[in-house]
Amino acid sequence: MKLSWFIKTIVLCLFCSVELPSLAQGVIVYKKDGTQVDYPYASIDSIVTYLEKNEEPVEPQAGDKKVFTVNGCEFTMIFVKGGTFKMGSNIAGENASPIHNVTLSDYYIAETEVTQELYYAVTGKAPSEFEGGTNLPVERVDRSECSSFVKKLNELTGEKFALPTEAQWEFAARGGTLSKGYLYSGGSAVTMVGWYKGNSDEKTHPVKQKLPNELGIYDMAGNVKEWCSDWFGDYSSKSVTNPTGPSKGSYGILRGGSWKQVEDFCTVSFREYNTPDLGYSIYGFRIVLKVN
Repeated sequence: MKLSWFIKTIVLCLFCSVELPSLAQGVIVYKKDGTQVDYPYASIDSIVTYLEKNEEPVEPQAGDKKVFTVNGCEFTMIFVKGGTFKMGSNIAGENASPIHNVTLSDYYIAETEVTQELYYAVTGKAPSEFEGGTNLPVERVDRSECSSFVKKLNELTGEKFALPTEAQWEFAARGGTLSKGYLYSGGSAVTMVGWYKGNSDEKTHPVKQKLPNELGIYDMAGNVKEWCSDWFGDYSSKSVTNPTGPSKGSYGILRGGSWKQVEDFCTVSFREYNTPDLGYSIYGFRIVLKVN
């Protein structure tokens, strides 16, 4: 009886193209009347096998996207794989040197500058000078207003968004671990990747109209300058890990150039600074998201 059952099971499994269950599998056996049969099986009408998979979580790759929605407004964050890069430049003004090694942990950075639509969805405010589309970058925001936006966004989402550090901003602008060494974020010709004095018609433009950089990030050259979380300070030649800038200061950092400035201001390494309570029509920001 046991032998005939074994043969019957093998024949059934071959006919159904189902392998006999191993220790890593579970098995459910049903009779024609719909009832379930427990082992040992007296007779078998059908057999169903299933695998119990213990899959490891998939690690995000440089350039991967994570999409969020807040109050009906969708925005995208781009994964930046941590690594070591040479920060600064010897040709972007005295504030950009000396060149030094910086090592960063993983993080996400916004695909675009914070738009007027997203800013309004989070704060209920519309401070911008330029109007004409929800996809225009928000501007006329000082650094404290940027910080207030981030705080409110975290309350709404339960996430850990922040202003980027200056190092996070530059590493992302350079393309992170996918960098091809461009002068501007995404290319060697500013006209292809950004809005600046030579092509802006003296105004901001909707985000994502120019080419993205190696990570898929837009508008890190021109359009609006972007506030960072650092206080301004001179670079050191020493290697650093996850730098956050001086603990205090009088001037906040802005990066990326704007629609009102010449191309030299739009390079990946050019540094600007101003008092943090100023909010001009050339000042905007983007956000980062901490990993773990």
